[in-house]
Amino acid sequence: MKNIKLLLILLTTGIFFSCKREISPIYYEGGTAPVLTASRSGTIPLSFANKDLEAVKLSWTNPDYKFTTGVNSQNVTYQVELDTTGANFTNPQKKVFSISSDLSLTLTQNDLNDYLLNQLQLKPGISHNLEFRVTSTIGTAIPLLSNVLKFSVTPYAIPPKVAPPPSGQLFIVGNATPGGDATGWNNPVPVPSQEFTKISSTVYEITLPLIADKSYLFLPVNGSWTDKYGGIGSNNANNVSGDDFKASGGDLKAPAVNGNYKIQVDFQRGKFTVTKL
Repeated sequence: MKNIKLLLILLTTGIFFSCKREISPIYYEGGTAPVLTASRSGTIPLSFANKDLEAVKLSWTNPDYKFTTGVNSQNVTYQVELDTTGANFTNPQKKVFSISSDLSLTLTQNDLNDYLLNQLQLKPGISHNLEFRVTSTIGTAIPLLSNVLKFSVTPYAIPPKVAPPPSGQLFIVGNATPGGDATGWNNPVPVPSQEFTKISSTVYEITLPLIADKSYLFLPVNGSWTDKYGGIGSNNANNVSGDDFKASGGDLKAPAVNGNYKIQVDFQRGKFTVTKL
């Protein structure tokens, strides 16, 4: 009987140990930095007449991330960066394209021109030096950087996103401004204190005190409500630090703190900014 019990114990113990498996941890072993190439070199031609044609096609190699289990079977994420030469991709205005799995990016002349004018804010009609690079990432692995490709590009002028005032003048009105009456919306407004300075054919600037959480609009003709510029959404729905705007738009909300502010209205980009001084 004792022998039978001992045999059962040995058999049970053997089954227990035979069912216990060791799981080997998975380690990242490295990868190869992607190699970036382009469909053209040197200069990327841009023109309004060819705006729908390809400007450049960027392609890069797979970094072949390797783990102890072999080459990865997960999706790799790529970031294609566009910046001006000398900024070393630190420009806060740089353009970044996020791409999953694909190994190429094609830009039309219209798209590239738009990024140059509205993202990098480069002047049209002037040659600029640009750089592209690709960064690949997967999980928590260290990102891999590609080589840098350099080009010269001359962006072309396009019609402003919002037509500038034919009057060549711009005024600010509203209960957020010092010139408001009892209702806060006195019109005409006092000049020159509430008249913008014309910086260029598409850019206007003004510095004035604003009353917190009140509203304002931009007028092309002082004393007239026929035309106005305001927010693209409902009244007071804008980002108080700056946003898109349009003709006949809604009331714009002032920042939450009283103070002096510089307001810039850019008709080319269809954007205004509000900066506290």
